[in-house]
Amino acid sequence: MNYQQTLDFLYSKLPMFTRVGASAFKKDLTNTIILCEALDNPQHKFKSIHVAGTNGKGSTSHMLASVLQAQGYKTGLYTSPHLKDFRERIRINGKMISKTEVVSFVKEQQKLIEKTEPSFFEVTVAMAFDHFAKHQVDVAVIEVGLGGRLDSTNIITPEISVITNISLDHMNMLGNTLAEIAGEKAGIIKKSIPVVIGETQEESAPVFIKKANIEQAPIVFADQVLTTQDLKVKNSKLSVSVYQGREIKYKDLQSDLTGIYQHKNILTVLQTLTVLNEKTEIKTDQQSVYKGISQVKKQTGLQGRWQTLSRTPLVICDTGHNEAGITEVIKNITQTPYQNLHIVFGMVNDKDISKVLLLMPKNATYYFCKPALERGLDADRLKEQAAAHGLTGKSFTSVLEAKATAIQSASPKDLVFIGGSTFVVAEAI
Repeated sequence: MNYQQTLDFLYSKLPMFTRVGASAFKKDLTNTIILCEALDNPQHKFKSIHVAGTNGKGSTSHMLASVLQAQGYKTGLYTSPHLKDFRERIRINGKMISKTEVVSFVKEQQKLIEKTEPSFFEVTVAMAFDHFAKHQVDVAVIEVGLGGRLDSTNIITPEISVITNISLDHMNMLGNTLAEIAGEKAGIIKKSIPVVIGETQEESAPVFIKKANIEQAPIVFADQVLTTQDLKVKNSKLSVSVYQGREIKYKDLQSDLTGIYQHKNILTVLQTLTVLNEKTEIKTDQQSVYKGISQVKKQTGLQGRWQTLSRTPLVICDTGHNEAGITEVIKNITQTPYQNLHIVFGMVNDKDISKVLLLMPKNATYYFCKPALERGLDADRLKEQAAAHGLTGKSFTSVLEAKATAIQSASPKDLVFIGGSTFVVAEAI
């Protein structure tokens, strides 16, 4: 098989969560263990950092990788889903796995894949671990796909476990309350391995503390140690100063990720680096922190986080797609100057659609669309549900048609926002 045929094999033959949803989610780690045992357990051949959470885990993972890269470590980064290219999921020092390596991995493992019948995600995780081991990375940042306890990535023994936050998402698989979902995320907390929690939340904090105590894992909440001040966006950079008590730790820390919600992820990253410095052999200095945080997109290729696509009119996209994520997006929209607001909007059908629609601004013209995958919510149906919440607009046959119409309809000083789903953003980019 050539590269395209290899991708077609992975996409069509294997259950893929992004395409079909819950039916692709495997409730145990058996397949991943079988695949990795056949590969001589590559996950044990490099140091790793494990990152879970409902929102912010992607940004946090990329920031950590960028800082480690700036420090001179050969850094692997595994994330999901991809936006444009499958190979975005597996990077070393920002460089994607080669097409040749994807083809050779699938060719070598094809018989085992067909015998084991793993999910798309399980194969991808095994491919990433094999790639990092073969290239002898110093450290790899591994983002959880879904949940934590039963996620395929949860066969690693990391240097540190990181959980960004908990909010209601994927309830059909992870639980109906924040405490239940926290229980699944807490599944990445392991015996004596330090854990950093990004945000203190009333319902989830006791769950994490209990699990950490059982595992005798040192636990710290980043937002109880560090605070931010002087938060502003200027010259396409987010600027923030970070304090520990009254002591300033980082003055005017700049980030090329300009969403104001990133200040939470920055605190999580900084506390994680502090614990790594104190408790592991992975060390970073202030210079690498400043460089890494300021050049995340350049060093890791991260896209889709409050990303400006064009300026006249201003077109911005963001992958926030659940209640908590959309809440942060709305804060950013509120703080952005514009004359009129145009929103290109689509969702997948297994989200809590009404809760998201309740949050969306009514003073906008909407361009409803369906992302091009089986889980995509029909645009006409979305338009009907939105109308019940006082949101008005037209439905379109594709994301690109909705985007083009919104830009054409907008005046130079208007804002066009594109979002509602990672997959809408992927098509818009």
